[in-house]
Amino acid sequence: MSDKPIAYGGQAVIEGVMFGGQHAQVTAVRRKDGNIELFECKKKTSPTLNFLMKIPFLRGIVAIIAASASGAKHLQFATEQYELDHADPDDPEQAPSSNQSKWMMILGVALVGILSFLFGKVLFTAVPAFLASVLFDRFVQNLAIQSLLEGVIKTLLLLSYLWLISQTPMIKRLFQYHGAEHKVITAFEHGEELTVTNVQKYSTLHYRCGSSFIILSIIVGVIVYSFFSYDGVWDRIVTRLLLLPAVLGISYELLRLTNAVRDVPVLTYLGYPGLWLQKLTTKEPDDTQVEVAIHAFVRMRELDAQEARQHVKPASQLVHSS
Repeated sequence: MSDKPIAYGGQAVIEGVMFGGQHAQVTAVRRKDGNIELFECKKKTSPTLNFLMKIPFLRGIVAIIAASASGAKHLQFATEQYELDHADPDDPEQAPSSNQSKWMMILGVALVGILSFLFGKVLFTAVPAFLASVLFDRFVQNLAIQSLLEGVIKTLLLLSYLWLISQTPMIKRLFQYHGAEHKVITAFEHGEELTVTNVQKYSTLHYRCGSSFIILSIIVGVIVYSFFSYDGVWDRIVTRLLLLPAVLGISYELLRLTNAVRDVPVLTYLGYPGLWLQKLTTKEPDDTQVEVAIHAFVRMRELDAQEARQHVKPASQLVHSS
């Protein structure tokens, strides 16, 4: 029996890319001197986590929390290397990089990947609910229309935020690494040898991207929220926040579905809203950025293979008496 293909994932970090496999996570970053530096760690698993990841609708929340916890270490590593490269050796009191630039980069990483995603979802849930109530509740009584207007505000805020941060050179490079991450995964899924030339042939867009998850959560939220009434602006905000786990759980399952049917005629269009959003969150990478992504992916696969071999028992240990 053939094994089910592994759905590899990753995220862009500052001047690099992180990839996660079944057993290992690897981040590769380009240092100022041109060298590529790696950060490697094993994925922590437990019977409880494995059990929860098999439960539909709940596994989406579990996956987000697990990714946030593990991704924090990789973001910290990338940030530290960036600061070291941009420190002023003539002024030891000077911060390695400006706080404004550092936090702008971190906010960009947070939205491109899953890092700090829950905080972002809370913010992008509460603010649109508040604005929709203040602007439209006195004129619109229909719950479905109220929810739709809230979804429009949320989408406009999201697109405005992405466009604004994409104007900075650092975030543009981050989005290029995001594109490199997608290109490497897609090339691997097509059975290509992972060379820069081969990888560059592929699109920067991918169905399983966290950006797709964001836009799907907005669409699902419009539908779910339309079934729940509220009394006043604060009740509306609390209701939205209480329903957020359900919205995220449904969105995660929908993301899995759109990826599963992406090659089916007509059904392939289900994933298009997420792909459209990725046109903002990904940019075409240059060859040096693709090289970094390849390094991270190849090393992650090597560590996965090493760990898998350690878990394979000799044939003599597989035989037991009845």
